[in-house]
Amino acid sequence: MALEKVSLFNTKRDFFIFLLLCGFILFYSLLIEFNNYKNLTKFDSYILDATLVKQYLKNKISKRGKIKTYQVLKFKSHKGFQFYTSIKKTFPCSLEKQIKLEIWAGKISFYEYMTSFYAYSKIKSIKETFSAKQKLNAHLDFSHEDKDISSIYKALYTATQQPKHLQTLFSSLGISHLLAISGFHLGVLSALLFFLFRSPYKYLQNKYFPYRSYKVDSFIIISLILFSYLLFLDSPPSLLRAFVMLVIGFILYDRGFKILSMWTLFLTAVLILSFTPRLVFSIGFWLSIFGVFYIFLFLIHFKNLNKIWQFLLVPIWVYLMMLPFSLFIFENFSLYHPTSIVLTSLFSLFYPLSIGLHLIGFGDILDSSLSYLLNFELIHTKVSLTYQSISFVVLLSALSIYKKLFVYVLLLFNIFIFIYAINNVT
Repeated sequence: MALEKVSLFNTKRDFFIFLLLCGFILFYSLLIEFNNYKNLTKFDSYILDATLVKQYLKNKISKRGKIKTYQVLKFKSHKGFQFYTSIKKTFPCSLEKQIKLEIWAGKISFYEYMTSFYAYSKIKSIKETFSAKQKLNAHLDFSHEDKDISSIYKALYTATQQPKHLQTLFSSLGISHLLAISGFHLGVLSALLFFLFRSPYKYLQNKYFPYRSYKVDSFIIISLILFSYLLFLDSPPSLLRAFVMLVIGFILYDRGFKILSMWTLFLTAVLILSFTPRLVFSIGFWLSIFGVFYIFLFLIHFKNLNKIWQFLLVPIWVYLMMLPFSLFIFENFSLYHPTSIVLTSLFSLFYPLSIGLHLIGFGDILDSSLSYLLNFELIHTKVSLTYQSISFVVLLSALSIYKKLFVYVLLLFNIFIFIYAINNVT
């Protein structure tokens, strides 16, 4: 007879102790951030090292009626805060490079510091030595003739910002989440590493250390590899959430706690926000949280459903549940948007296959398929949702945790939103 899983918090006292501990960590984290903020705004200017994460041209009409073209740069400092600045259009492409600059932040608020702000700046120097990420991006550019295709792979492997036209295309197809490295990618990588690690470990275990636990050892090694990859990518919010949840999930599972529980997701979110409060303003982080929330919601309320039906219905369910958030944020929809359900399933095969092909020097084999996708002509339109609509979705989602009736109400409401979006295109 299988042992019954243990709940995470058995008493209210345990729960409040956990919240108190997280509150203390949050207070200390905010204290560090506020100290950095005061140092930034103490003098008129501030010299710092930062990574250029976004670079694009922008036009504006001057007071004399002339069109002025300049570049907008988005930096991420080594202390975590992000800011925008502008520079002459002749400034060379320096994405992912380490740059020393002097900025004049002005009288920014602490809220602006925690989100993002604009600052006048002066470039002091550009580090000419290439980082590992830049070398990998250069290799991808060399491996693919089409710049858009190399941009796709750079987004998949190094979390490099995509050009605006690709962002529009993929949001119209409903597959923006596939190009933003998240828990989905981490799950595929974990499964791939688990598969590759199994045979050599079993051989060595049987020969040299039969007393060791394959489950524990494989998790430790795979976690170290994934953690190194997380640091390599500079800890994207959605990937950070997935990694922390992976670690917490294994620890709970190994100790007999329930994993498929909203408490697991709650524990992950609270812990991450306690250590990195800046993420409370990250759209990517919250989209990642909601994605896992809806998967858990389905598996909890429909746990008695046949496994095959669960496998078939979960992608459709997640698509319908995340559609309101997609429309609210991106305001982009096309008749091919629902094909993301199929494309997401195919991506589980494409992603590890593309990694393997690049490792053996045949990364361009799939370029023709990607070219077809990039040249696909589609009619997209702007479909937006009101704050009231998205608030109602969030309210129904919260109530659905406790009553299955609200799950059906939520599903019907989201189907109505889907029909509304289709109607706007046709």
